[in-house]
Amino acid sequence: MKKTVAMLSAAVFALSLAACGASSTAPAGENAAAPQSGAAAATAGGVRIAIVQQMDHASLDQIRAAIEAELDAQAAAQGIAIEYELFNGQNDATTLNQIGTQVIADGYDAIIPIATLAAQCMANAAAETETPVVYAAISDPATADLTGISYVTGTSDYLDTEFIMQMMFAATPDLETVGLLYSNSEPNSEAAIEAAKAYLDGKGVAYVEASGNTNDEVLSAAVTLADQADAVFTPTDNVVMAAAGAVSATFAEAGIPYYTGADSFVTSGALATCGVNYDELGAATAGLALEVLQTGTVPEYEIVPGGVVTVNTETAAALGIDPAVFGDLGGTLVEVTTAAE
Repeated sequence: MKKTVAMLSAAVFALSLAACGASSTAPAGENAAAPQSGAAAATAGGVRIAIVQQMDHASLDQIRAAIEAELDAQAAAQGIAIEYELFNGQNDATTLNQIGTQVIADGYDAIIPIATLAAQCMANAAAETETPVVYAAISDPATADLTGISYVTGTSDYLDTEFIMQMMFAATPDLETVGLLYSNSEPNSEAAIEAAKAYLDGKGVAYVEASGNTNDEVLSAAVTLADQADAVFTPTDNVVMAAAGAVSATFAEAGIPYYTGADSFVTSGALATCGVNYDELGAATAGLALEVLQTGTVPEYEIVPGGVVTVNTETAAALGIDPAVFGDLGGTLVEVTTAAE
């Protein structure tokens, strides 16, 4: 998908990428065209941005759509032209690395990767040219080794795991065992799972872990937890999100409250979350990318404020849980139903 809007004023981006190198990171033996600087690209007719989505699922799709909408809106508001193209890595590191090589060789002025693996691959691809990489939805940039890099910034959907644990016990105070469902290949999950364990250890509540790295493995892990846990938690895990509908149905049928790290899980049938509005995160990411291009500076990453408590009223009713029980904890309560597939 490629979209171009409005006409670009070269002066707007005169400072954009003048400091970037002109060589590409194409594999040895290949002759790739040298990318233009941002100012040169502007003179040639527009700024080109590569949007690299790690994989298809509801959360990342929502973020990507919000990025595109904000780029379109800013192009119209500022009277500039922005051409952007979408790439999808299908959650495969080899594919993402190939995409990284391609977008650098093709001379894009900035790269917006969505999710952790995509961001890591794009940061590696841009190491020589220092093409700006402005990532979206990295829960813990430090754990993902995406801090302290001069050409890398982005937005973080940092998860308040303790708050979600409080939600869990507000609805079911006598929980005895909590299930932790995640992918052990997902950097986004590491810090949140450790935080959940620390919270549960502090309360003296047992927990059982189950993980998977494919849809089948995730579903098998969910079935296991449905027999062992009184409630289950999954953080902002892209691998689990890809199977969110089936996982949520598994827990709902077993009468197990399922708490997650993103509202897209909840619209897939999970009970509740407290997190970031992904429309706002996508818009913030696009705005940050334009700021980098317009100023030529790369600021520290931004943590997008959360505090949005999203509850699936259909799931809550089936479990006999009143969504109002979460109201006293703070945040903004949003009630949703399960989206049609």
